[in-house]
Amino acid sequence: MNKLFASLLLVFATTPLTAQQLVNVPKLVVGITIDQLRTDYLLMMQNAFGSSGFRRLMNEGILYENVAFDYPNLNCASAVATIFTGTNPCYHGIVSGTVFNTERSKEESIFYDLEKPGNFTDDFVSPKALLTSTICDELKVASGGKSDVYAVAPSLEQAIISAGHAANTVLWIDNITGNWASTTHYKEMPWYVEQDNQQSPLSKRIDTMVWEPLLPIQQYHYIPYAPSQEIAFRHDFSKSKGKQFIDLKSSGLINREVTRMVASLFDHVQFGLKEVPDFLSVGYSASNYQYKDRQEYSTEIQDTYLRLDAEIARLLDLIDRKVGLNNVLIFVSSTGHFDGEGKEVSSFGVPAGEFFPKRAVSLLNMYLMAIYGEQRWVEGYHNGQLFLNRKAIADKLIDIEEFQTKAAEFLVQMAGVQDVVTSHQLMHGKWNDRVEAMRNGFHRDFSGDLWLEIRPGWEIVYEDFDGTREYIRNNAIPAPAIFFGRNIKPERITRQIKATSIAPTVSSILRIRSPNAASEEILPEFWR
Repeated sequence: MNKLFASLLLVFATTPLTAQQLVNVPKLVVGITIDQLRTDYLLMMQNAFGSSGFRRLMNEGILYENVAFDYPNLNCASAVATIFTGTNPCYHGIVSGTVFNTERSKEESIFYDLEKPGNFTDDFVSPKALLTSTICDELKVASGGKSDVYAVAPSLEQAIISAGHAANTVLWIDNITGNWASTTHYKEMPWYVEQDNQQSPLSKRIDTMVWEPLLPIQQYHYIPYAPSQEIAFRHDFSKSKGKQFIDLKSSGLINREVTRMVASLFDHVQFGLKEVPDFLSVGYSASNYQYKDRQEYSTEIQDTYLRLDAEIARLLDLIDRKVGLNNVLIFVSSTGHFDGEGKEVSSFGVPAGEFFPKRAVSLLNMYLMAIYGEQRWVEGYHNGQLFLNRKAIADKLIDIEEFQTKAAEFLVQMAGVQDVVTSHQLMHGKWNDRVEAMRNGFHRDFSGDLWLEIRPGWEIVYEDFDGTREYIRNNAIPAPAIFFGRNIKPERITRQIKATSIAPTVSSILRIRSPNAASEEILPEFWR
């Protein structure tokens, strides 16, 4: 029966959509990605939420409590790409929002594209690095370009990925100016967005914006073991010179700015009124303030969830008034990671330590010079990976597998290093569950030569970034997904599902092809 249904679906998908075929298809799909949203926090705080936001989604939709991503080093960009393409970084190519450019020995956006200047931003970016199709791309193809596709998010990564290659436009908040920005890759830069940048820019408002608790401070008691607060927090952004908008994006205030722009889109775009479905991608954030320890900012996290709940309620009301919720499919997905895990407390005797990537690069380079001669053999460290000087290795006619192996054997002896895996091992080594997971997150065009696994409990200290610290914990973060709207009956699913199942499921509801690298079946709740 499943194979027959899949065959029929393929026939529908390879034929242009007609009004007759679209009788039971939603007029609008709204895909909401919420960076760092956690199932446990949602459930802990559900009694604090109003009745029109998260509680409505959870009570009237299908809530999947445990969404799994099948690769390590999870981050916002790679997760959003996996959700919208239905595949892993090994195919879609988005290993991280930033990558290490070995030619220029520097980090840069994975979407950097010198041929595509920005609108209201100095960033040159495009979706060129996204190597597979997305749900939105397939909808554009199926509708012959008639479907409107827009994306609004705090970050360019969320916006570009969730819109795909063929969208009308994408909008994000520029880190430097606070303007709503886009890229000339897309055909449109709406006049009303330009007007907003001129008449009500964030740059004129941010110095007076203050983040304070919505509720009396004593009511923030939903996260267990969090230190009690007697004095209400107060964060303004006037002192964050040079990174005001970056700090704002990690605050509970950012999601209101996103909803505000979404409302402007609904005022000017006729979503859901055509003979073919439209698609709107919305990016929100549930991160901790300045991406710090959740114990340090536990009250802020709770306030962020309360404010996010209010924005979800506003968004649902907006959609209902403009299109009608009975005509819409809404899916919500977390990015499955969390940056606010705290460090180990040494006074309790838990093994811990500090790992300094810059020092590791220097020591490894000295070791390799002793073997192969004077040269800068190691280009740099990024996202848990070391990048070697491939040109110098090739010029010296050194076997790359041998070179990587010697480097790995040296690195694994360093304090705090659990294991080192080479790119050659990932592409050609023996297959097991651990290697498979690492392969899923690896792409030869963007990943490094050596993958370092740091011991749990240790801290990675980034000396070039004001001593920023990353705490290593291997705990799985409980990540939710919710389907809500047209023809969906309430249900709560506790079994684990794969993030790669979301895109095929949404595609089947739209009666279009799945993205071209998506191989998972649709979620069984939608076979009925």
